[in-house]
Amino acid sequence: METTINLMPPTVLTFAATDPSSGAGLQADLLALASIGCHPLSVVTAITVQDTVGVENVVALDPDLINEQARTILEDMQISAFKLGMLGSVENIAVIAEIVADYPDVPLLIDPVLSSGRGDELANDAMQEAMIDLLFPQATLITPNSLEARRLAYAIDDSDDLENASMDEIVDRLLALGPEYVLVTGTHERSPQVINNLYGSQKLLRSYTCERLPGSYHGSGCTLASAIAACLAHGLGMEEAIAEAQEYTWQSLRHAFRPGMGQFIPDRLFWAREEVDAEE
Repeated sequence: METTINLMPPTVLTFAATDPSSGAGLQADLLALASIGCHPLSVVTAITVQDTVGVENVVALDPDLINEQARTILEDMQISAFKLGMLGSVENIAVIAEIVADYPDVPLLIDPVLSSGRGDELANDAMQEAMIDLLFPQATLITPNSLEARRLAYAIDDSDDLENASMDEIVDRLLALGPEYVLVTGTHERSPQVINNLYGSQKLLRSYTCERLPGSYHGSGCTLASAIAACLAHGLGMEEAIAEAQEYTWQSLRHAFRPGMGQFIPDRLFWAREEVDAEE
């Protein structure tokens, strides 16, 4: 008689807003987490009206509903990692901060979504301040791009000294807020290659370099942050998790497709189609 071994996948809970295009937001998180072998759980923070071009409207859910969604699933399942994306309102941020505070041993990854690729505002000054005050002190890792890192630093201190500050100085300010690590992504820089820099303990720990691909992509930041959360949930250390997640994200961008009139969407299931093509 054969014995069947049931290996349960690690679970990752994402707090994020919906995206009907599945390019970014909640749907992007679920695709990436499942693709890397995790069981994705979700709390909807807001409903958006958007496509591959931009965001037309955002309706934040009631914070009591956020709390009910999260508490119900957390009482039922053991979580391996939290991933936070677009949170919708100051009230939602406050509630989520209380929730994750009850699980201090679970890695907390924050992708501080401040605007869409088109530039649509997704987090006002009050929301940025709430993230900084309530969530960053609890964070294992925050993953701003270079533009978001500067905006967050200005939210802390808008003095003229920041205008010419180096990224190292910017990150020093972010690390002082409490996160264990800061990963600054370089997709918005003009360098020939994309360079993502990991900081911790007030210093640069490691740089990750990949080929810069042509085109504009909807949800690349969501994909990378979710992929890191998935790799951590599988037990990898931070530096290795980021290396694996970056390779996965780059491959999803290399296989991206353009189903609409706007940005390309990362193919987070690229490996499945590669296997089918190989069989044919």
